[in-house]
Amino acid sequence: MDPELTMMEADEAMTKAVEHAIHEFATVRTGKASPTLVENMDVHVMSYGSHMKMKQLAMITTPDARLIRIEPFDSSTLQDIDRAIRESRLGLNGSIEGKVIRLPIPALSQERREQMVKMCKSLGEDARVRVRSARRDALEALKKGEKDGHITEDDLHRMEKEIQTMTDKKIAEIDQHVVSKEKEILTV
Repeated sequence: MDPELTMMEADEAMTKAVEHAIHEFATVRTGKASPTLVENMDVHVMSYGSHMKMKQLAMITTPDARLIRIEPFDSSTLQDIDRAIRESRLGLNGSIEGKVIRLPIPALSQERREQMVKMCKSLGEDARVRVRSARRDALEALKKGEKDGHITEDDLHRMEKEIQTMTDKKIAEIDQHVVSKEKEILTV
């Protein structure tokens, strides 16, 4: 049992939790068009018989602040992409115009903005739980290492403090992202 490896694994797991939260925040609607709203959406493509990410199937652009334009690389996937958008939790309906899907982004009502803020806070809490879980796993591994005689009691206490500092830093980072996303959503 290598205590330094345990510390590195804990840091990596916490960093991944923060990155995942940032990625999830990008998929939350803010009232303005952004390709990140749809680019990681799973699309079941009938002709391929598998699930693929939207960004693998189409070129996604935002010609203006209220419109997302989706142009499939293969026009046979147009209906599959349209179905995926309609079935998503975004609540958007696109219109097919030739070989392109135009996805207008309506302005959010105050009630819908508040729902989006709640969703962001929930996503932030999920990320905090992941960070705390990584902390718990690291502490358990270190305590086992101390019990087995691989590290001293003093080293255990020092590493516990380091892990707690790391945890606090990552949770503060998540909180900062939640606040900035909340501000972005509430800005009319």
